[in-house]
Amino acid sequence: MSTDRYQTPLAERYASKEMQYIFSPDKKFRTWRRLWIALAETEKELGLDITDEQIEELKAHKDDINYDVAKEREKLVRHDVMSHVYAYGVQCPKAKGIIHLGATSCYVGDNTDLIIMTEALKLVRKKLVNVMAELAKFADKYKALPTLAFTHFQPAQPTTVGKRATLWLMELKLDLDDLDYMIGSMRLLGSKGTTGTQASFLELFDGDHDRIRRLDKMIANKMGFEDVYPVSGQTYSRKVDTRVVNVLAGIAASAHKFSNDIRLLQHLKEIEEPFEKNQIGSSAMAYKRNPMRSERIASLANFVMADAMNPAITSATQWFERTLDDSANKRMSVPEAFLAVDGILDLYMNVVDGLVVYEKVIEKHIMAELPFMATENIMMDAVKAGGDRQELHEKIRTLSMEAGRNVKEKGLDNNLLELIAADPAFNLSLDDLKKSMDPSKYTGRAKEQVDEFLTEVINPILEASRDELGMTAEINV
Repeated sequence: MSTDRYQTPLAERYASKEMQYIFSPDKKFRTWRRLWIALAETEKELGLDITDEQIEELKAHKDDINYDVAKEREKLVRHDVMSHVYAYGVQCPKAKGIIHLGATSCYVGDNTDLIIMTEALKLVRKKLVNVMAELAKFADKYKALPTLAFTHFQPAQPTTVGKRATLWLMELKLDLDDLDYMIGSMRLLGSKGTTGTQASFLELFDGDHDRIRRLDKMIANKMGFEDVYPVSGQTYSRKVDTRVVNVLAGIAASAHKFSNDIRLLQHLKEIEEPFEKNQIGSSAMAYKRNPMRSERIASLANFVMADAMNPAITSATQWFERTLDDSANKRMSVPEAFLAVDGILDLYMNVVDGLVVYEKVIEKHIMAELPFMATENIMMDAVKAGGDRQELHEKIRTLSMEAGRNVKEKGLDNNLLELIAADPAFNLSLDDLKKSMDPSKYTGRAKEQVDEFLTEVINPILEASRDELGMTAEINV
């Protein structure tokens, strides 16, 4: 590794090798050659004077790219596509004259971008469903464990640890819906020519419109796509990049919310992300166990959400059939969004797989607040024992305020039950009151909601994707 120039952290620290290869120069230029072969084959099949020998020569050199020749040629002509056309022709002298026949640079450039983005979206999907599978296991395991719920980060009616996990899972399910729609809507640019009119192909095929329509479809099929975008300028609409990165930003936002919750829970000492035996939390405070993986999720997510502006601005500012002010931005914004989301999902998978739940701390926190939450039930029991509902309501309100002051101002334990037991108006003993202190009585349908959500919504998704499950995430640092 060179240490005297900038290295992107996305490659060095965060993204997987698999995602990095999808956006590598080798993948790009091999795809260019596959597209040139598909073009030549299709043109031959539709009647142009191209021989089997020429096509076989192209196929024989589709992967052994002579990068040195292309690099030297680009220094001379300052055009990357024509440099690679030249380099391919050096290796394929018989086919040299028919490489890139009728096409413009966007034939290889834009079609390759669409192919690569589609492949990257499928890798994102694979990782997303694996995260969902891990979250589903966690939700099922802890579906009945009561925990203190929060609204405004203030204690609220109890829920369960598993039910809270379904909230994270539901957001990922929505992201999966968007992702599947986007994958299903991806098309190739096809062979549209310099301004999208296919004029060069009309000349090649002697004005035969039907053969030109078939050309587009046949190339798409050879490259694994159902169809092409029906109209375009020289490029596919940059709106496609906007839609793709917006889906990635949605996944990033969901992961960010999860990471926030884990960081707060780790502060409460209720749930912790994995912390390895030799991991150092702080250079100064040796006792620290910082939630660095969740923090990294949040950090990368911020980057992706902000990056979504780049394709949107690029799309909005394209002029007529083509300008080139998209190129430099697009080379960075789209690949880096994918690399960052790839890193986010690996971190998400790793964190969920290693979450540590401290049940005794959870119980302690919920029991400290439960007397306040049980007051309605206590009041009903007191009414059954002969009390006046309106009078008891006022007494409970007053005693709750007193207990609250004891906790906040004096640092004492919550003594609301003792205060109620000491008031003869309630006609309830401390033992009677403690019988109502079972947290599971106050979690409503949380457990049942987890069962229903997993059975009816998540498990069918996981079953349909079972061949992709079983991934483990490798975290570099």
